[in-house]
Amino acid sequence: MHGHLTIKTHIFLTGATGYIGGSVLTRLLSHPLSDTFQTTVLVRDASKATQFRTMGIKAVVGTNLDLALIQGLAAEADLVIACADADDLDAAKAILRGLKKRYEQTGKVSSLIQTVSTDSCVLIDDANGMNSTENIYSDLDIAKLDTLPDTQPHRIVDLTLVEADREGTEWWIGYVNTYIILPSTIYGKASGPLVDAGLQNPRSQQIPRLVKLSLDRGRAGMVGVGKNVWPNVHIDEVANLYIILLDLIIPHDTERSPAPSKVREAFAHGHAGFYFAENGEHTLYSVSEAIGKAMVDLKKTNDPSPTTFSKDEMEKYFPDGTSLGTNSRCRAERSRKVGWKPIKRTKDMLASVHEEVEYWMKK
Repeated sequence: MHGHLTIKTHIFLTGATGYIGGSVLTRLLSHPLSDTFQTTVLVRDASKATQFRTMGIKAVVGTNLDLALIQGLAAEADLVIACADADDLDAAKAILRGLKKRYEQTGKVSSLIQTVSTDSCVLIDDANGMNSTENIYSDLDIAKLDTLPDTQPHRIVDLTLVEADREGTEWWIGYVNTYIILPSTIYGKASGPLVDAGLQNPRSQQIPRLVKLSLDRGRAGMVGVGKNVWPNVHIDEVANLYIILLDLIIPHDTERSPAPSKVREAFAHGHAGFYFAENGEHTLYSVSEAIGKAMVDLKKTNDPSPTTFSKDEMEKYFPDGTSLGTNSRCRAERSRKVGWKPIKRTKDMLASVHEEVEYWMKK
């Protein structure tokens, strides 16, 4: 707000019914400036769209395949928050086309917060559970991130966004500021009004996948010997990171104090605009062991110690390969410098496993 004039911030969010996107949308609904947001979501289900509308959210029925629709919605947005399929290059390009069109027509530079690596797969190696690694990436060390080949999972989307921020097109330079969030192993049950209304998936992917396979085989399982290392982060704290970036992006009323200079120095978009989300690390073995202990507690097995997936099991469970045996190590240094303060750590992640096992046993 400037004086008595209310400036509406048009936000277009994809993935609103998903684990991450729904959690971000929940934060938008409870944000102190929520009455200045005009939020639009794209949803597949017409009945869910109706429910969203009753909550004051503009809901458009469509999917990530509706590229012209996505382009049109992006062209109306000050800020796009993309939380749908991290590998969908066509959808990312449609958003960029819409934002470029907006700039050409209005001269306004939009912002795009993109969830690219929903499980920091862009950093993975081929350890197959047999070893850890000392290769650790920082979101402040852009030179090292630049060494990642474009053959890494999700990487081509990263590079497309960075290129759009840096070069725009031949005629228009700087039509978009891009911010790329790279969460790690996200855990915890999402909560809030969207979950309560049945609009949002409240469950993560990685740990539940391992839980379901372990229950299927009757014993906690792991790839190789489970020595590979991954970072972890709670879903609520991932959502907090999006809001911290949003608060640095959108215009505020003059009475709110500006961000400290140290925060502004770390706040970057484009080539340097990568933000990891992690608060601790775990080995695959430790997660599998927690699953095994829960299975013993719940009388699903007699031995808590995990065993290696056999060759036949690997072919059965992972016909297209799996990242479960890989290393992916990172440090969220830039994220912390801009004000992100996660609290939950690896012990909280391991403690959450019992509830996951109990839940999937009933499914």
